[in-house]
Amino acid sequence: MKECKWFPVCPMKKFFEEGKLPKKWITEYCMGDWESCKRYYMEEKGISHPDWMLPDGTIDEKLHNSYKEMIG
Repeated sequence: MKECKWFPVCPMKKFFEEGKLPKKWITEYCMGDWESCKRYYMEEKGISHPDWMLPDGTIDEKLHNSYKEMIG
């Protein structure tokens, strides 16, 4: 499979590169079954969602705190 078209601009990429997100999310969704990703679905439908929402739709408060630090 090819990578998700949203991956280059997806916050999951940045969180992974910073060591804040396990590789399993990238391999299972971004480089794997991205069509089952809740983030992908919401992007395609133009539905707003938080940057710290995981591909399975879970809201990750640790990523939320990291996000607040990133934007600072």
